[in-house]
Amino acid sequence: MKYRFLILRRVVQVGILVLFFVGNFSWVSIAGKNYGVYQGDTSVFIEDSRNLAAGESKITNRAMHFFQGNLSSSKIFGVIPMSDPLAVAQLFLAGGALALDIYIGLIVVLVIYGLFLGRAYCAYVCPVNLVVDFAAYLRRKFGLNTLVKQIHIGRNAKYGILFLTLVLCFIFGIAVFEMISPISMLHRGIVFGMGAGFFGILAVFLFDFLLLKNGFCGHICPLGATFSLIGKYSIWRVKYNFEKCTQCMQCVQICPENQVLHNVGRKSAVIDGMACIKCGRCIEVCNDNALTYGIANLIKRRQNEV
Repeated sequence: MKYRFLILRRVVQVGILVLFFVGNFSWVSIAGKNYGVYQGDTSVFIEDSRNLAAGESKITNRAMHFFQGNLSSSKIFGVIPMSDPLAVAQLFLAGGALALDIYIGLIVVLVIYGLFLGRAYCAYVCPVNLVVDFAAYLRRKFGLNTLVKQIHIGRNAKYGILFLTLVLCFIFGIAVFEMISPISMLHRGIVFGMGAGFFGILAVFLFDFLLLKNGFCGHICPLGATFSLIGKYSIWRVKYNFEKCTQCMQCVQICPENQVLHNVGRKSAVIDGMACIKCGRCIEVCNDNALTYGIANLIKRRQNEV
């Protein structure tokens, strides 16, 4: 199937949002009858005949426990914690007191993404990927990718922004990026209701659409930089076979982080650039089957580095 990984990513991204939404739904029992409520909001029952006190109300089980919380801190099935590593680092440097669950959630995320998935969080989990992929699609449709760059920002700028973010957290004692993060804005907006955060999402879309291809995720996002660093030695990689390649370069054109495909047309290799988000778009557009997912041989890689 031509768009198998794109479809898979959309199913996972939307599915996670739906599970978070459903995870905030619960039942309230009033006088023996059950009513659905969202986020525990029972205010609608206060002044009518189903008065909570008179009806001996009781908020019962949530409809579904799969995901609770948000992308910064959540629990799977109410048991397994998951913590955003950048959010944890910001709160720690800001002097915040963190619960044990947060640290356990951090370890869970470091193991999953550090050992195996790498920066796949950006392609398969982050909701902003839906926005920037749409902007990239429109740029291709309107031919904006062929224009001279309207603005230049280096690919490594996101690591500088990550460093600056952490320094500012330490100086001012606040989680700086969490206050302006379009990722949190979009996720919370979809799950809990969109407010002024809409304009932050719109700004990201317009920036990517009008000014710089893959501008936010590829050049600015400190969370993307964090997962790049965490997943530098992850084993799930894209592999390139020079012998099968006809050098059409469609993979380079579609890749949101195409600097990682520097070996295409030169030699067979594992795509080991830590900026690769493992989205699989290069694999889908390759008509030569020269690109595939695979497991990297870490021992061989270390020997080659030595």
